[in-house]
Amino acid sequence: MDLIPSFTVDHTRVVPGVFTSRVDTLGDQVVTTYDVRVTRPNAEPCVDVAAMHTLEHLIATYLRNDPDWADEVIYWGPMGCLTGFYLILKGDRAPREVLDLVLAAFRSVEGADEVPGATEENCGNYLLHNLWLAKWHARRFADYLEAHADEPQTVEYPHSERLVTDDGRTFFDS
Repeated sequence: MDLIPSFTVDHTRVVPGVFTSRVDTLGDQVVTTYDVRVTRPNAEPCVDVAAMHTLEHLIATYLRNDPDWADEVIYWGPMGCLTGFYLILKGDRAPREVLDLVLAAFRSVEGADEVPGATEENCGNYLLHNLWLAKWHARRFADYLEAHADEPQTVEYPHSERLVTDDGRTFFDS
């Protein structure tokens, strides 16, 4: 079985940033999945579950209301490892083109006084939110993006080097 693209990334070298995970064609529409990595995998603590949930609500609301991007947004949601989010957009833009949108979305969290949709009627786990900690993670990530925006590792995923045999098969160690 082939590894999915995100499992070919060398997670020991990943830093926070915005990366292309995959580009797909669905009918006549191209869509791109971006990995928005908020913390360094396996080197820093992951984002707290309640803060991650809050960031999901706040940033999804921001993205779907941004006048320049709302029609392009398909999905915003957390990674299972809690080190970042997936952003799926229509089209095929380089991560650097999406960086300003992501930065603005995370900066918008600072001004939030409440979590949109955090009611029993609107959310499947409305008590699992932490606005204060979400603001802390958002500020930390946005500061990092601003400080490192021009560095290639902020928009280019490091991939694992894999041995390819003479007959073209890829070797995966256990």
